Amino acid sequence: MDRLSGKVALISGGARGMGAEEARMIVSEGGQVVIGDILVDEGRQLASELGSNAVFTELDVTSYDSWEAAVALTITRFGRLNVLINNAGMINFGELGDYLPEQWEKIMGVNLTGPFLGIKAAHASLVEHAPSSIINISSTAGFQGIAALHGYTASKFGLRGLTKSVALELATKGVRANSVHPGTIATPMNADLDVADFNPMHRMGHVSEVANLIVYLASDESSFTTGTEFVIDGGELAGMGPLSSKG
Repeated sequence: MDRLSGKVALISGGARGMGAEEARMIVSEGGQVVIGDILVDEGRQLASELGSNAVFTELDVTSYDSWEAAVALTITRFGRLNVLINNAGMINFGELGDYLPEQWEKIMGVNLTGPFLGIKAAHASLVEHAPSSIINISSTAGFQGIAALHGYTASKFGLRGLTKSVALELATKGVRANSVHPGTIATPMNADLDVADFNPMHRMGHVSEVANLIVYLASDESSFTTGTEFVIDGGELAGMGPLSSKG
């Protein structure tokens, strides 16, 4: 259980859902983790659960100062930073006639500008402590449009593109960057969704299934992998099948 020995990760949106499971699995695999989130009580509780190999910091991903403080804390506490997981995200809805510019700006700030600011704040440490890995959590919406999810779709496509430009710039410096594209995962954000026909498996994904992929990308096992997309969606993007067939 030491696939991540010597790895120190900073996770945005790490207090619950996928981020929390990623933090648990990183520690279980011998790594250390800084849990960044605006959910202070949940983040502190998780850090307490995980013990001395975890610490919580309040992190507003839309603030570069907040990112710089999180990176500084990581270095002070654990001596290095070589895994950055941009997991924080949000969703909002609205048809074109009703969708407000403020909604667009808010989701872009969290889902796209946030990861950019995190990469900018962390990249010097990632280079210094290479081999390192940047993991950007996008979505199946980074491959296909969804009506009335204009900001969400655009931000997830944008994060996919940002991943590639970062991967190209840092490839010779020992830093890899990849994007992960989950389908519908059983998290608080998706608690009320009926997903029976979202994918041919007819179920939500489990947070542990995503976290297993994150461990691979954070580890040196993926040392020749950069600038690419990892889809984990129960077959959602494979195409359309007979929706009534659930056997």
